[in-house]
Amino acid sequence: MQLIDTKSDKSFKMVFGERPHILMSLLNNFLPLEYPIIELTYLNPEIIPDLEDGKNSIVDVRCKDSHGRHFIVEMQIGKQTGFIKRVLLNTSKVYARQLTQKDKYNLVQPVYSLNLLDHKIEDDESN
Repeated sequence: MQLIDTKSDKSFKMVFGERPHILMSLLNNFLPLEYPIIELTYLNPEIIPDLEDGKNSIVDVRCKDSHGRHFIVEMQIGKQTGFIKRVLLNTSKVYARQLTQKDKYNLVQPVYSLNLLDHKIEDDESN
């Protein structure tokens, strides 16, 4: 039997980006959700910037459930300067793009970002 190392980008995306039942189990077990996830729709992992020269983002897995909640799941091996700010930027982009001009603010659904790290977050990662 051959095991898959889900710490590699390709394997992580293959396991969690192509098997919704495994991803649902992961999210339901790690996140404090009021209602469990029963269905997922995968979304494009590329989050295109609003501004012409804005920062492009590509996450490992991005999806939405039947309640309209959004989920971003990332595997991060090794420390990365600005990691916390990157997570906040990506989550904010998804959160802010839920409404059109005519929509009411109460329609905004939560956006969850689950980041699986191989290390403890240090102060230097937020710079």
